[in-house]
Amino acid sequence: MNSTDIDWSQLSFSYLPTDYNVRCTYKDGKWGEIEVSDSEYIPMHMAAVCLHYGQESFEGLKAFRGKDGKIRIFRMDENAKRFIRTAERMLMAPMPVDLFCEMVKKVVKLNERFVPPYGTGASLYIRPLEIGVSPKIGVSSATEFLVVMFVSPVGPYFKSGFKPMKVCITREYDRVAPKGTGSIKVGGNYGASLQAGEKAHELGYSNILYLDPKEKKYIDECGAANFYGIKNNTYVTPQSESILPSITNMSLQEIAKDMGLKIEKRNIPLEEISEFEEAGACGTAAVCSPIGQVDDLDTGKSYIIAPDNQPGPISTALYNAIRAIQYGEAPDTHNWCVILD
Repeated sequence: MNSTDIDWSQLSFSYLPTDYNVRCTYKDGKWGEIEVSDSEYIPMHMAAVCLHYGQESFEGLKAFRGKDGKIRIFRMDENAKRFIRTAERMLMAPMPVDLFCEMVKKVVKLNERFVPPYGTGASLYIRPLEIGVSPKIGVSSATEFLVVMFVSPVGPYFKSGFKPMKVCITREYDRVAPKGTGSIKVGGNYGASLQAGEKAHELGYSNILYLDPKEKKYIDECGAANFYGIKNNTYVTPQSESILPSITNMSLQEIAKDMGLKIEKRNIPLEEISEFEEAGACGTAAVCSPIGQVDDLDTGKSYIIAPDNQPGPISTALYNAIRAIQYGEAPDTHNWCVILD
């Protein structure tokens, strides 16, 4: 694909082919050399464990073209650590942080012409994937693993951009099981959410706000993103073993502290939504997306958080602050970004 043909400001959050991906294989108890490929396909045995028993994991992070023209990769060390936690839970070979970061930098550099220009609001999405490739019929762990990293230029995850969205609650679906894989990043969690998400879209909602899978009393995740609420100068976000720890959420909490807000990580009863002055969903893809209205499809109750349908001042400040760091418009006082040479 020719990068000069891309309308950067009109990009959606979808896959676009780029020049190269990078790969690394774990075999005989060790990781091999990083390989570069221009193929979009992975040769795989039909009995590969990942295809039958879901032994896989993935990550998502972004690179940005800064105001100074330099490319910044946001918090890849944290993605590397989460990649390790997921691998350990799924009995896969953990990729060392240094090797993970080397692969990320290499795949971004190889596809540098696809990093969107500064000022377009777009970024380069980076997708690391680990799969168990050993052929097996019995339910057991693979012994050989493949890590692939590819990139794609993307626009905003939600079509409405940084505007309050409507989400819905239904108790018909659970995102994950208690004591399951909700706290790690595996495809099964997202596959389980497809039907619920499609139903929400058909009804005119941006996403599903899930309740906890055990008691159906507390706020869980908002689709594939973490939830946060703002009240009494406090940033409140759910604390649960079934929620994926979002690196964006972690970053927003640090920024909120810098702004003088208190942080609370705890169970959030559904009824507390009515007390929030602001609320939002946050993640690598969504960044920070305000929630304006929550409709409970089971009870018929609606929670109006943004009556004027405008983002709140704290959500706006958080969004602007994290974007300013990512695009090199503000000092990176937390040393979150790696700048490519």
